Amino acid sequence: MPVRQSAVDRGKARGHRFVVELSRELEDARIASGLSYAWLGKAVGISGQQAARVCRGESPGASIVGIAGLLAAARLDLSVRAYPAGPPVRDAAHLALLARFRARIATSLIWRAEVPVLEGPQGLVVGSGPPDRRAWDAVIEGRSWRVGVEAETRLGDVQALERRIALKQRDGSIPVVVLLVNDTAHNRRIIGLEAVGLRSMFPGTPRRTLRTLGEGNAPAVSTLVLL
Repeated sequence: MPVRQSAVDRGKARGHRFVVELSRELEDARIASGLSYAWLGKAVGISGQQAARVCRGESPGASIVGIAGLLAAARLDLSVRAYPAGPPVRDAAHLALLARFRARIATSLIWRAEVPVLEGPQGLVVGSGPPDRRAWDAVIEGRSWRVGVEAETRLGDVQALERRIALKQRDGSIPVVVLLVNDTAHNRRIIGLEAVGLRSMFPGTPRRTLRTLGEGNAPAVSTLVLL
């Protein structure tokens, strides 16, 4: 509980800092555009006094929606993204799925678990942005090739999953991915409903991909494998 609460406290403190920084940008834009507090407030349906408090950083609890509206009125667009804060929690079913797949590949191949998408010190992005903690569930390495492995025990939003994997492929420069899916009635139904999109992104045949990896060779294309 203390660890979780500490993370929540850090998140709240970070949120307050963001609000203050956005307020400064809003005030600078207001002055540069010659806009009054009354005009800004009217544009978003609040009083001029309320708009002034936000612009001066005196409303640390201001909502993202409210600030985004004020920024838009001052001709600024707000862009927000969230990033994973730590290593993902893997349940027994997820680990078992990965273990079943690992047992099918040649022992001559290297298996690395939880490999950062952006290889570097602790998998972090160097720069002013937030750390990128995305990781492949596993990466299989041959003599001169790598294959990413993602495991899903229960399929949900397939399109979101496809986007997430596509971004990992792009940013991690790994063109071939094996998507492992637990062989259940639910997952087979979802795969049937999303067959066209999945077949386009994962055109390989499971039997051929498993045979190729079992022989210690690199699969040519991405594949969805039910195990």
